Amino acid sequence: MEGFSYVDIFATKHIEYLLVIGFLLLFIPFWRLLNRPTKAIFEAAERIVPAISEWFRLPEGRYYHLGHSWAVPEGHQTVKVGIDDFAQKLVGKINGVQIPALGSALRQGDKGWTLKVDSKAIDMLSPVGGKVVAVNEEVIHSPDALNRDPYNNWLMEVETPKFSVDKRQLLSGTLAKRWMEDVRENLLSRMNYNLGLVYQDGGLLVDGMARNLDREKWDDIVKDYFLVAEG
Repeated sequence: MEGFSYVDIFATKHIEYLLVIGFLLLFIPFWRLLNRPTKAIFEAAERIVPAISEWFRLPEGRYYHLGHSWAVPEGHQTVKVGIDDFAQKLVGKINGVQIPALGSALRQGDKGWTLKVDSKAIDMLSPVGGKVVAVNEEVIHSPDALNRDPYNNWLMEVETPKFSVDKRQLLSGTLAKRWMEDVRENLLSRMNYNLGLVYQDGGLLVDGMARNLDREKWDDIVKDYFLVAEG
């Protein structure tokens, strides 16, 4: 054909090859950029699972209530009670605690005390029944001590002649560890690997896990775990 040569074909194909190569060079970094969020999610998930499995302390020698309180025998027919590590990490910074007055009667599984967090008042259940014979004034005046160490900072001492009966409804040793494993699994299912719950190094936020799960209804989540949710 007049005006057509193999040189023209080569020139045309050469341009097409350059365009394809240029597209691939641009596409590769773009594809890597798109996959960064997915990679970040998987990396965070790999960090957060072992972090959670070691994050909630559960010391031996205590009896744990399913509502995340504990009891430890102190003397003849008396026990000290408090909140567990999961409870304080779930609610975050505790601004106040309302403890029954001396002489008050408690029933196992009924309201034992109230935590004040922000503008919320959250009840917790007593792990034992009996009469309040002492309260921890230091915790009342410095409630954030519960966040620093929920096991050494007890709430009150209860005279409980029937502790041998009450502790049948409590968990200790291996059973307590298995229970906490179930609690962790439940938390993981609620989290759905929410990146807002982790630092870059894999550590969990300490200002209240429930609030990071749901900013609007975090107190309802807390009540579910504390077994005080309204029916």
